[in-house]
Amino acid sequence: MPEYDVEVRNLTKVFDNAVVAVNDVSFKIQKGHFTTLLGPSGSGKSTILRMIGGLEKPTKGIVFIGGRNVTTLPPYERDSSMVFQSLALFPHLDVAGNIAFGLKMRRKPKDFIDRKVSESLGLVELPPKKYAARRITQLSGGERQRVALARALVTEPRVLLLDEPFGALDLKLRKAMQVETKKLQQRLGITFIFVTHDQEEALTMSDDIAVINKGKIDQLGNARLIYEHPATKFVAGFIGETNLLEGRVDALDQVAHIAHAGIRSVAPGDGLTEGQQVVVSVRPEKIRVGREAEDCPNRYVGRVIDEVYTGSAGKLIVQLPDGPKITVQVQIKDIGEYARVGSDVEIGWKPESVSIVR
Repeated sequence: MPEYDVEVRNLTKVFDNAVVAVNDVSFKIQKGHFTTLLGPSGSGKSTILRMIGGLEKPTKGIVFIGGRNVTTLPPYERDSSMVFQSLALFPHLDVAGNIAFGLKMRRKPKDFIDRKVSESLGLVELPPKKYAARRITQLSGGERQRVALARALVTEPRVLLLDEPFGALDLKLRKAMQVETKKLQQRLGITFIFVTHDQEEALTMSDDIAVINKGKIDQLGNARLIYEHPATKFVAGFIGETNLLEGRVDALDQVAHIAHAGIRSVAPGDGLTEGQQVVVSVRPEKIRVGREAEDCPNRYVGRVIDEVYTGSAGKLIVQLPDGPKITVQVQIKDIGEYARVGSDVEIGWKPESVSIVR
């Protein structure tokens, strides 16, 4: 049986103005996993993190860390540590002083503190002799991020909480820190709970992703499951790009036959019933174009009404006659073949490329 470092039960937060920020959320996080709380601004993800860390008091619910009920305990008694979005480094202290702060509050001896500060700087690849005496104002954005991580790790927490810590970094540095932070987590084996609104960041770093929508968890699972088999319209649209087609199941055999506005399609029929209203999700990269569409049961001819160049790939917007607009992803080398705006093109997808969402 897996061991869980964090468990929350029926976690709810209602603020004084009667706004329900978190609504009856329950989940478990396996020991040593990197779990991301992903959602748009205002979805409640940071409030959940703050309640786990003891910085926000739940209106209702229970928080367990390491099997211990910590709901009423202050942050410093929870065996957790936090990296804030603002980093919250002390400008009047040097790097060593910032990292040592938590240990000094715990009244650890000086030789122990010096050793742990040096070890923590090594963990985040900042040589102690070069960086320990530097002022925070002398550091780059990436270096400050590493100091914040070192300060959070120096107390050897069971759980590390990270609240959008890369938000202020430029894109190149942000991507580099994503990779380094994931490697650090794997090396240490510590449970990380990471908050972000960036779906690419979540897919890059996470063992598991909890997609938060309006204070609730829409779906919880590994990155591949969340992307390939979204459970709801919100998840399908928030994680990457997709085509959402509403319809009605009008026949079932080995597959479901679905009538949409202007087209019909087939999709996996597991769990569906005749007459059921459904929403079909098809990712743009799952759609085939031209000759490659010939063996697809869902095959249509539409008109290219727009093309989008995105650098690594291209997108075609195809209008089906009396039907929906479909976004199709194609390789840059092929875009000239298909992307003649105003021309007709054949597109198609297979039933196994379809997800039925609620």
